[in-house]
Amino acid sequence: MNEIVATDYVPSEDEPFMNERQKSYFRQKLIAWKSDIFREARETLEILQQENANHPDLADRASSETDRAIELRARDRQRKLIAKIDSALQRLEEGTYGYCEETGEPIALKRLDARPIATLSIEAQERHERRERVYRDD
Repeated sequence: MNEIVATDYVPSEDEPFMNERQKSYFRQKLIAWKSDIFREARETLEILQQENANHPDLADRASSETDRAIELRARDRQRKLIAKIDSALQRLEEGTYGYCEETGEPIALKRLDARPIATLSIEAQERHERRERVYRDD
């Protein structure tokens, strides 16, 4: 199950959709992405702890607090991204990864390669965004 994916392998439309090699490729891609996020989070935490020193200057303290708030918002976005990555890994295990949640059709490999957490095909995503725009404009 934990097969190593050759670094030069790129999923192709010429092979069966979501065969074991493709599943392994996307599993490794998702796990690596998640590891990168955790590493960045640890680095940010270390930086925030180091910057926790008292800033006697009010402007320095305000600037530091602003930076901290921005970092914490970014971390919150990454926490949500990790949940999406975990969900994609779960779909891989269940055999539903790579299929559009709306239509059940395969999602284009290029889309999955660019956005491995995608749950909708390009067409379904565009329909979804158009509906959002209509409701947002009201």
